[in-house]
Amino acid sequence: MFEMSTYQKRRDALRKKVGSGLILLLGNNEAPANYPDNTYKYRQDSTFLYFFGHSHPGYAGLLDADTQEDYFFGDDVTMDDIIWMGPQPSVKELAAEVGVANSRPFGQLKEMIGKALSQRRKIHFLPPYRYDNMLLLEDLTGLRASMVRQHASVDLIKAVVSLRAKKEPCEIAEIDKACNIGYEMHTTAMRLCRPGVSEGYIAGVLDGIASSYGSMVSFATILTQNGQTLHNHDHSHLLQAGRLMLTDAGAESVTNYCSDHTRTVPVGGRFSDRQRDVYSIVLACHDKALELARPGITYKSVHLEVCKVLAQGLKDLGLMKGQVEDAVAAGAHALFLPHGLGHMMGLDVHDMEDLGQIYVGYDEEVRPSDQFGLASLRMGRRLEAGFVITDEPGCYFIPALIDKWRAEHVHDDFLRFDAIEQFKDFGGIRLEDDILITADGSRFTGEKHIPITIAEVEEFMNS
Repeated sequence: MFEMSTYQKRRDALRKKVGSGLILLLGNNEAPANYPDNTYKYRQDSTFLYFFGHSHPGYAGLLDADTQEDYFFGDDVTMDDIIWMGPQPSVKELAAEVGVANSRPFGQLKEMIGKALSQRRKIHFLPPYRYDNMLLLEDLTGLRASMVRQHASVDLIKAVVSLRAKKEPCEIAEIDKACNIGYEMHTTAMRLCRPGVSEGYIAGVLDGIASSYGSMVSFATILTQNGQTLHNHDHSHLLQAGRLMLTDAGAESVTNYCSDHTRTVPVGGRFSDRQRDVYSIVLACHDKALELARPGITYKSVHLEVCKVLAQGLKDLGLMKGQVEDAVAAGAHALFLPHGLGHMMGLDVHDMEDLGQIYVGYDEEVRPSDQFGLASLRMGRRLEAGFVITDEPGCYFIPALIDKWRAEHVHDDFLRFDAIEQFKDFGGIRLEDDILITADGSRFTGEKHIPITIAEVEEFMNS
């Protein structure tokens, strides 16, 4: 947790932005894995963490934008709880730690919401993503559980996004810590990347590293020789010489701030000539994004400039043809890069996406596209100092997509399908780092930089 004043200032700012009414912020409950007492690893709701700090299940916060009062709701543990869990702080003590003077039993939340509704006061809540909270909102507000997301407060969503998007120094320090753990994870993966080692073993070691720091992974680890599948969570293969191993993995600090890095390395420690050619293109894309990212420029424009670097590289390699600008405008390059350049980072690995991506990565000025590839860009808006975003270009050879486009003559003017056919066994390459937008540019997060150039990777893997 941060200092008490941090949470007080955040709640004050939120009340001012929303203006009037009650602001309801629900924490998360335990989630049973296969029976009630055997639960998944607990993860608190990120917005609740941001404004109330506590990573305990079964709590809710209420902010009154009219009276400037805050309330913290929860139930004190019973003796049966203490027998199994040990002594726990009281609800009053937890509330006081984050500067909330009013604590109440959880059952009184319904009374306060009901009274406010009877007075026709506005109840602001965020779109729930867990079904138990959908049911709770139904009980509190009378709205059907299936309808509560449609009644979420856009004013509250926009207010939360505006506050959480710019990271405070204390948050940046926590993201740096998460990235330091990420460094240990990814360099360990490089050391273990040898023929005959199982993908599942390396993935398990990485997850253990995150846990050993008192934390957990920030998302399910992607570690695979089949990097052409963007989110490949299958770890069932043994590594083979001559293949590439793509590792997309991150950690959470103990305060739940996240890291997210990707490296693609040669099994056995040496790139083939063909792998070097494609890798060099992706690395140039990665470096171009870091060069361009700064306050005042839209990340959509950075994405498109990176796509031009990719298209030029593939043209030089004999896989594309025609004018690069025209190819990118038409979306022909998306055969090789069907996703966006990056996304927001923070308390969530895809920060605030539970609130609606249209509010997080876009705004009234920059709107999402419906073009294949560009439509998957999660972050397009104008950058501001304090944003933490990912820089993750890639180049993938997806056999099913190649076959489909060739059969349908998609972008024949820009794609050399005969040459592309020779790469259908290649797999995919992605390189990803987390970057902080500074006052005059950007910087990598974390104290150590994971090897990324061809020389760095080969030297590290063979040292």
